[in-house]
Amino acid sequence: MSQPKLTGADIAKHNSKDSCWVIVHGKAYDVTDFLPEHPGGQKIILKYAGRDATEEFEPIHPPDTLDKYLDKSKHLGEVDMATVAHDEKAVDPEETARQERIKLMPSLQSCYNLMDFESVAQQVMKKTAWAYYSSGADDEITLRENHTAFHKIWFRPRVLVDVEHVDYSTTMLGTKVAVPFYVTATALGKLGHPEGEVVLTRSSYRHNVIQMIPTLASCSFDEIVDARQGDQVQWLQLYVNKNRDITKRIVQHAEARGCKGLFITVDAPQLGRREKDMRSKFSDEGSNVQKEEGEENVDRSQGAARAISSFIDPALSWKDIPWFQSITKMPIVLKGVQCVEDVFRAIEAGVQGVVLSNHGGRQLEFAPSAVELLAEVMPALRQRGLENSIEVYIDGGIRRGTDIVKALCLGAKGVGIGRPFLYAMSAYGQAGVDKAMQLLKDEMEMNMRLIGATKISELSPSLVDTRGLVGGHHAPVPSDTLGMRAYDALQAPRFNEKSKL
Repeated sequence: MSQPKLTGADIAKHNSKDSCWVIVHGKAYDVTDFLPEHPGGQKIILKYAGRDATEEFEPIHPPDTLDKYLDKSKHLGEVDMATVAHDEKAVDPEETARQERIKLMPSLQSCYNLMDFESVAQQVMKKTAWAYYSSGADDEITLRENHTAFHKIWFRPRVLVDVEHVDYSTTMLGTKVAVPFYVTATALGKLGHPEGEVVLTRSSYRHNVIQMIPTLASCSFDEIVDARQGDQVQWLQLYVNKNRDITKRIVQHAEARGCKGLFITVDAPQLGRREKDMRSKFSDEGSNVQKEEGEENVDRSQGAARAISSFIDPALSWKDIPWFQSITKMPIVLKGVQCVEDVFRAIEAGVQGVVLSNHGGRQLEFAPSAVELLAEVMPALRQRGLENSIEVYIDGGIRRGTDIVKALCLGAKGVGIGRPFLYAMSAYGQAGVDKAMQLLKDEMEMNMRLIGATKISELSPSLVDTRGLVGGHHAPVPSDTLGMRAYDALQAPRFNEKSKL
């Protein structure tokens, strides 16, 4: 006989840190013992103690999280959801205004470039989701410089070249792709769209580009792989767990499921201060959730990011590379390299590639932009005859086909694009991502014609002028009007409007 379903009243009795039950997707779980271990702190779980936590759980955790990390004895069974009381939500003027903006959204046809998707997403995403996606470290100078740096590079076009037929296909880590960009790893896809990362999987297949699967996806790894079609290629982005057995299991499972590249993130031994994200987390200060013992001493300074990343190992070092090489046959790429010396060291370590990246401006403020670093790295490699010994990729700030062309002229094998596809997905769903990818393809074809190149192998340093980029000159340049519209002004602490002087 099947076990009778639990009722809302059964669950509601367990609403404290001494006995904490929650409902997720119609099933009850005893998370009492897990409270001290939760990366996001106890408070957020206790807020939903004795209640349905699905709405809070869904965007941040893959659906198999509880099955993987909570002992089966704590799985209490199904709940009769008809008996579960739901709080009447107070009218939120901000949410009401957002819903009105959604009704008035511009048509997809009116988006002519990737910045357009960003501008629309800023208006229609939930405030906390926008803050997580768009935030950068500290004063967000590196975040903006990632894009601005491309404006310091100018073309040296060739004319009277037969460019009737343009082929912008290429090969990355041995995989033939339609265009030299890939969908780089970005966390928490369901903050922007209910289906999360599988939307990006489908668009990647349609446009024959590679998707890098993030460790911190909202969808489970297997969900994303199961959404793959045909001979579609995916890579795995890895945050290295302090528990190497877990890391080994993740890597070998990814290889068994057909992933063709392992991208180890090396620029996040500690999370940067993403203050926009941090400020958005103060929305529950006035809630009636009981204060847990020692609550005032709990570090909540990292916003959404902290809740999903405390497992990352700050002790990761060069000495670990041989171990990774021993557990997988996948090509290994170090993601987040930020100086020439470390590129040479990566070659010595025998890895197959590096991604020059500052984590989208979310980690070290004043880290170099990837394209500026690329302009330094490739001449240094050529000087030593090492330009073909490792594949060099970049990510961060790429918003135009011209940005991609510039990177390839400087010697990049390909570029990773993250946020723009999240914004397109958040605003327009699947159709938005498809259009964003097609816009980049169209811009690539046009710009290769105008620069005088018919295939990727013809893109060379002779086609660009980098005098405004290299040499340590970091004087600010005027920001483009599209960027001014998309970037948020930095916020300051807000006065309580209800307080009386």
